[in-house]
Amino acid sequence: MTKTLVITGFVALVALAGCNTVAGVGQDLQEGGNAIQNSAETIKRKSY
Repeated sequence: MTKTLVITGFVALVALAGCNTVAGVGQDLQEGGNAIQNSAETIKRKSY
């Protein structure tokens, strides 16, 4: 029984860590996209 609880806890921990990692990657990609968009808008304004 103890072994099953340890394995279940470990699996839950890994699953939760994976969710946080995916969410973090999504936020990083979004911030990178915003930076590219802001740079493009700045260049567009300077070219007129």
